[in-house]
Amino acid sequence: MNHLIAPSVLAADFANLQKDIEMINSSTADWFHIDIMDGVFVPNISFGFPVLQAINKHAKKPLDVHLMIVDPDRYLEQFKDAGAANITVHYEACTHLHRTLQAIKALGCRAGVAINPHTPVSVLSDIIEDVDLVCLMSVNPGFGGQKFIENTYKKIKDLRILAAGRNDSLLIEIDGGVGNNNALALLNAGADVLVAGNAVFAATDPVQVISSLKNISAELQNA
Repeated sequence: MNHLIAPSVLAADFANLQKDIEMINSSTADWFHIDIMDGVFVPNISFGFPVLQAINKHAKKPLDVHLMIVDPDRYLEQFKDAGAANITVHYEACTHLHRTLQAIKALGCRAGVAINPHTPVSVLSDIIEDVDLVCLMSVNPGFGGQKFIENTYKKIKDLRILAAGRNDSLLIEIDGGVGNNNALALLNAGADVLVAGNAVFAATDPVQVISSLKNISAELQNA
């Protein structure tokens, strides 16, 4: 499978959000990555349903919604109704993770689990067959622009081994500190989806940055 690029809307210009949405629409990006933060699970607050609905109104690509919130089960249906194609919950926030994943799938969404940098991939062993996507946080969640955590490469490899023969279609998504400086190494380690925030939106030419992230060739990956 060719890798996917998901620009993180958290890094967009909120005063010109429609302009940035249209930029992503016109680019080679695959998804919109949207971080929902509640100020409880993470020390920051981001978007609510009205903003998500506004993004969905203009977006022409799937919404990859990452819930950094406590008790996400309360809102799953609302996120689906607001336009989410993928719903990712945090392992650390879910008491009954299997039930949560089943509820997401019942809504017709791709079901994802995110784990924080300190959480080992081994905690996913009992649910690896039930998840469509695992989002490995490569920074501590809550704020954009943080430094990439190098241990992420090992976690990608460990996760790929864990999923082998049990869920070979699993998508491994990397979120935090991703850019042209490490994209190739992440793909070589086994990543499928790269979330890029500041690397895209702080660039002079965001469309070109997305294109360069998307067009890393298979030959280079296998070099």
